[in-house]
Amino acid sequence: MMPYATQARVGVPSVITAPSLPAGALAVVASLPNWWRKRALRAGLDGFALDLSKAVQTAPPAVWLGSPDFSGVSLENSSYQIGGLYVNSLDPAVRADKGKHYTPPALARNLWSMAREGLGWDAEPHRLEGLVRDPACGSGALLIPVVDEHLTASVDDDPALVLRRISRLIEGVDQDPWAVYIANVILAARMLPTLAKVPVARREPLPALASVGDGLDQERDESFVTIMNPPYGRVTLSPADRSRFANILFGHANLYSMFMAVGAQNIRPGGVLATVVPTSFTAGLYFHRLRRTLSEEAPLRSINFVNDRSGVFTGVLQETCLAVFAKTESPRTKITRTRGKTEEVASVPTPRTDRPWLLPRSPEDASIAAAAAAMPNTLSTAGWHASTGPLVWNRRKADLHPRHEAGRIQVIWAADIDDGYIHRDAGRDPMRYLQVHGDRDLRFMSLGEPAILVQRTTSLEQGRRLVAAELTENQLLSLGGRVAVESHVNVLRPNTPFPLIDRVTLGRVLATDTMDRLFRCISGSVAVSSYELASLPLPDKGTLAQWSNLNEEELRHAVAETYCWSGEEEMAGEVALLPVRDVPVLPQAAPRLRRPSSAVPPNPAPRGLHVNSPNGC
Repeated sequence: MMPYATQARVGVPSVITAPSLPAGALAVVASLPNWWRKRALRAGLDGFALDLSKAVQTAPPAVWLGSPDFSGVSLENSSYQIGGLYVNSLDPAVRADKGKHYTPPALARNLWSMAREGLGWDAEPHRLEGLVRDPACGSGALLIPVVDEHLTASVDDDPALVLRRISRLIEGVDQDPWAVYIANVILAARMLPTLAKVPVARREPLPALASVGDGLDQERDESFVTIMNPPYGRVTLSPADRSRFANILFGHANLYSMFMAVGAQNIRPGGVLATVVPTSFTAGLYFHRLRRTLSEEAPLRSINFVNDRSGVFTGVLQETCLAVFAKTESPRTKITRTRGKTEEVASVPTPRTDRPWLLPRSPEDASIAAAAAAMPNTLSTAGWHASTGPLVWNRRKADLHPRHEAGRIQVIWAADIDDGYIHRDAGRDPMRYLQVHGDRDLRFMSLGEPAILVQRTTSLEQGRRLVAAELTENQLLSLGGRVAVESHVNVLRPNTPFPLIDRVTLGRVLATDTMDRLFRCISGSVAVSSYELASLPLPDKGTLAQWSNLNEEELRHAVAETYCWSGEEEMAGEVALLPVRDVPVLPQAAPRLRRPSSAVPPNPAPRGLHVNSPNGC
């Protein structure tokens, strides 16, 4: 049993009082009998079909004392709205702890449409050819379009047989017994028009399509389609479970990655896995084994980036995507994005690596991703090591001071990096110096060599994701020869005496708009991890050497040409992402530390300048 929720009780329903469920959730559940009766009457039904307790082979997991007030719950709510009301009425702490979230109808329909495309279906309604399972079904939102399509395609079949067989074709599983009950009611409500076509003498209670259980259960049969919006969040696993998922885990375990792995494993040949998940699996270090497993078992067939996060998932503020994986041969992956409407972005070679996947978020970046995918180097193979600043300030509060004294070294904060320069942000002056304790602490906490510093977190208001500056030898000496780098800053240092690109040129290259757009093809997050930085694709040694001889304007053009970018992308309409602490730019308290004299001042680029572009743009 996985430890992400409490095992539901089975057997005779328990007795609950209102406090056992939040008042809003209890009101939703209590409204269901009247909500059901209204829909049954609209379908032209009568008799037992009007009584929810008799019409569907399901029952609430508990009964309540008294008469809950559900007057605030409209009986005109749609099936989707009922599920949304239940989830949104739960305690926020419970929702966060259990990873509960509601899938809006537009995303549910879009995900099923992508799954159909992955199966190779045309626009006509299709009868299901095998089992469609949602292993984390919640209140059943993702299964609504599945039920609707199957019933529509079966309109000319014997309605009694269609209803009798549907439970073999559609299955929902969830550990929340109340959500399962709601799912059974709203999915059965979609069957009411079909039940109305059954002669009265042959009518039977409608089947329950969802059941209480563990969606990660190893004993489940193969499915034709697995469709899901799995719970998110880190969990602590038992030794047995960590061994079971060893092929996809690296570091901490995240629930959604385990659901994706099981989903890909359990679909039959020719089947698809369709899922709503954060995009972190496409690039993060902790997910590199999952990427390898998916590439081998069910490669990515299509992905839709949900750019407009407003109102999509209440309380879930990460860049989100709809992703379809298929156990079929497909050389290319279709990329789309949704910004009010769905539009095509690109078709790219199907990623089959554990390295970060290059997936453009906008059509204008498609050429960058294609060019970068063919490049022979990364920042790491070019001789540069990326790491995170070692100073976690809230663990060393007592050692942070506003003034310099013996045994203290200056701290460089993310806010000190701005517009390609390192300066002294006044807002960080109360914690400007770190007291070190002995040689060991000094060695671990300090940086004593020139480097490139990159902000590790940016804000939505910032126009760039790559905010970098060179820390030169002269600057380092002026700061005392050693500095402490705070953990919201990445540090790039050479790991070889002769890297393929020198420090000065690297700092200038990272400052170009092209590299900023390239990074957005790797990650849609405002976080810039050292792992993703180290994975930035770079061209061959000769091209990198040629860049070092160019002035600023020439370099900007050369980098854009090498990565096949026109530079015409408008920077509006950024995706809404996981919010992080904004680093304010405050009035500087000291003069900026300028670029080294070795940096060539910008000059107009000669007309017709051509720098070697190995990608045939």
